[in-house]
Amino acid sequence: MVNADPAKTDAALEADEVFELAAEVFRVMSAPMRLKIISALCNGEKNVGQLLAEIRTTQPNMSQHLNTLYQAGVVGKRREGVQIYYRIINERVVSLCRVVCTQIAMEGDAAPG
Repeated sequence: MVNADPAKTDAALEADEVFELAAEVFRVMSAPMRLKIISALCNGEKNVGQLLAEIRTTQPNMSQHLNTLYQAGVVGKRREGVQIYYRIINERVVSLCRVVCTQIAMEGDAAPG
């Protein structure tokens, strides 16, 4: 097409960008360990030791997942002495996580047993 509608092109590009960003959110949340970390941080910030007391994994694995969440802008961190404390900074991800996990739990409760 020679005379393509520029508004349609812009809208299509914006839609593509939304889908790309949504796919990135789902990629970050695709690991059960990261969902556990997000859930553990919903009640406030924690350091790695506190997270390890709640979630069974190794310290290197925990750190790797925390770094992924940090790089994706889901969690923030602050240093206090030798400890690094992590907290949720993207509430939209938390809301999405809660909706999906609640829905799955409700469907599990309704499943024939």
